[in-house]
This record gives sequence, C-alpha cells and structure tokens, in this order.
Amino acid sequence: MRLPPQQLSRHLAEGLQPCYVLTGDEPLAQRECLDAIRQTARKQGFEERTSLTVDRYFNWQQITAFGQSSSLFASRRILEINIPSGKPGIEGGKVLQELAAQPLADTITIIILPKVDWKDQKSAWYTALEQSCVLLLLEEVPPAQLPKWIANRLALQQQQTDNETLEFVAHQVEGNLLAAHQEIQKLGLLYPTGKLSNEDVRASVLNVSRYDAFQLGEAVLAGDAERTARILQGLQDEGAQPVAVMNPLMWVLRPLVRIKQAEARGENISSAMQQAKVRYNQQALFQRALSRLSLRQLQAALFKLAEIDRTAKGLIRGDAWLEISRLCFGLARVAKRSSR
Repeated sequence: MRLPPQQLSRHLAEGLQPCYVLTGDEPLAQRECLDAIRQTARKQGFEERTSLTVDRYFNWQQITAFGQSSSLFASRRILEINIPSGKPGIEGGKVLQELAAQPLADTITIIILPKVDWKDQKSAWYTALEQSCVLLLLEEVPPAQLPKWIANRLALQQQQTDNETLEFVAHQVEGNLLAAHQEIQKLGLLYPTGKLSNEDVRASVLNVSRYDAFQLGEAVLAGDAERTARILQGLQDEGAQPVAVMNPLMWVLRPLVRIKQAEARGENISSAMQQAKVRYNQQALFQRALSRLSLRQLQAALFKLAEIDRTAKGLIRGDAWLEISRLCFGLARVAKRSSR
C-alpha cells in the first residue's frame, strides 16, 4: 500500500502496521518518517531497536536468525534494514518476499531504500513489498511546490508571510530541504507567532541552495530558463567541474535523441521511453521536451557537448563553463519560446 508521507501521522494514529518501506533520496523526509514510526512504536511497547545495513558482505540469514531469536530486554522490537544500493540481490529478494508474506512476530520492520529504478520496481521482491507493506515514497519537493511547502511548515509553528517572501525563501533553499527545515525552525526561534515581515525573513534566511547537474538537466528539459540560469550559477559557485556537469546532461539528451528518432519512425512514444530507460516519474518532463525540441536541435546539443568535453580536458581552447551555460540556456529558451 502506497502512503504519501504527509499522511503518515494520521495513519500511525490509527495503528501500526508490521512492515514499512521508505524509498527515496530525500533525507529530511526519510528522517522525519523514521522518527515518527520509531516514536509511535516506542509508545506502544516496541522498546528495542536493531539496525542492519546491507553491504556486499551482508548475510541475509541474520534476518531469519533475528526472527527466530527472542530478546532479553523487550518482547516487542523494531528491526530496520537499510539497503543503500537498492539492490538486495537474489537471496535478499527472497528474504524480502518472505518478510512481506509473513511479517516477523512482535516486530515492526522498516526497510530503507534509495530511489528504486523502474526495472527493479517490477521485480518480485519490490512488488511483494508494495502490496503487503506500507510504502512511503520520499521524493524531493518540486520547485513550483516549494513555496507552499514552506508556508505549511511555517503554519505548524503558527507563523505566516506573504507570497513574495515565500518565493524568496524557496529560491534560497532550493534543492536542500534539510537546510530549509533548519531555516524555518530558526525563524520560529527568532520571531514570535504571527505574520513575518519580508525584511525580517531576508535578514535571517541564508542562501543554502544546493544544486546538482541532474536538476540542471530537468530545468533545461522543462524550458525553465530562469531556473536553468540559477542552477548554473549555483554549480559554478559551489566549484563543480564542467565534466561532472556534462555527463548527467549527456544521460538526459541521449535518450531524448533515441526517443525522437523513434517518434520520427512512427513508433509508440511510451514504448520508446521504456526502451530508453526513462523513469516513470520523469516521463511527463521528457514528453514536454519532445514536443518543444527538434531532433536537429537535440543532435546539435550532443555534438556541442562532445566539443565542450574536449575543451574541459584542454584538448581545444575555450571556456568550458561559458559554453555549457550558452548551450543549456539556449535549449531552455527554445523550449520557452515554442510553448507560447
């Protein structure tokens, strides 16, 4: 059963389930969901907590042994299984399926996964967990929804502010929800309940944005020139290397070219996206880019990236960062113009 993280508190108030799956790469959401489940479990007598981390040397029989053993200190226990790779392997997959089919007695099991790719989401072990456990998808807050997220967090501490100030805070903390959470808590400590002025918020909130090249690719595909420029500047300010930025851009543009070629041949777009391994939650973004960028533009962008790569490696003269900025901003503006 899938459950939105924002509904977890209501769910826990109605009663604990024997198995929870936390999947995603958003650290604040993971921490808050874990804390909520742990606190509720402790209140109900689950006093002992065991944490296992799955690495290449992990013995999955430890989980079977845990289920067969009894605790010296508590009759009800919490078992956390952290799988950083998101890939339990054949043996691990079987154990997870068994856990889903028959939960451990007197135990709350919490399985922690990163974002699982589309292929593994179709696996038997993931399907079993999704059907039998409470599955929480821990996703980043999209930039367009960040001001509302901030407003909701402020409301929890009985504070509010105007839309302009919310937009300002969102720009300052974009891509770093942990820092956003800290800044909001700081506002609660510095100022009384009620309405916060724009001046007070600006004086308090630091620029804690944290960008990565994957976000840059998403902004380019979305045709968001303003966000593209902001992420480019943030990456430069953080000292990102041009090569580290170009590779994720390649990973975005190459499947787009393949899908665009399939479209030109009259093939089904959904099938082409699956063959290009586009994740389900990115398909709408890719579809938007496909409707705005031509095959010629995408092929030219790939050729330009190869040229920039040679520049970054010192094989030809030029400013790699300047060329990356021109390319990304140009693609974003093309999308923006064609959407009118």
